Amino acid sequence: MQEQTLSVFSAAYWRAARAEFRNVRVLAFSGLVCAMAIVLKAMPIYLLGPSLKIQFSFLAISLGCMCYGPLVGMMTGAVIDSVGFLLSSYGEPYFPGFMVTAMLSGLIYGVLLYRRKPTLLRIIVVRILINYGSNVLLGSVWKAMLYGKGYLYYATSGLVKNTIMLPIEVFVMWLVLGAAVRYGLDRKYIHGVRAR
Repeated sequence: MQEQTLSVFSAAYWRAARAEFRNVRVLAFSGLVCAMAIVLKAMPIYLLGPSLKIQFSFLAISLGCMCYGPLVGMMTGAVIDSVGFLLSSYGEPYFPGFMVTAMLSGLIYGVLLYRRKPTLLRIIVVRILINYGSNVLLGSVWKAMLYGKGYLYYATSGLVKNTIMLPIEVFVMWLVLGAAVRYGLDRKYIHGVRAR
């Protein structure tokens, strides 16, 4: 994405990710990502009641995290979850565990996509970690605590939903992130890197 690809295990990578907080374009774009994600989050498709629904806010979040990294991504995840709940909770109770999941998802998107080309393999790995790690394993704990049907019920229903959605989410993410790279969203418009 940018001139230099840094290892996620290097201090320079995390310094670059932290420096994104000082970039006015990044902060403006993160606000736009929050707005897009909240709108998409407010229009879920319910499958089996409030506990099993499909949302497409992941597109805005993954696009944003690809451009501004894991640290801004975690902050954006917290804002999206909190403001999204206030605007469209549909009578569901607020639970801070979902904010933890949103922040963890921002971290995963950022670590795997920031300053890297969004290849199909990379997107598959991202979706597997988000779908099965954040959504199924962690999300089922929060749903069991909130709705009381037991962890296995939510893990099983979440596993089915996330497995069905996995190829669709991978394909749509690959299209959206690929188009963003081709049009220079990150390099040209957000970070102002001029082509040589």
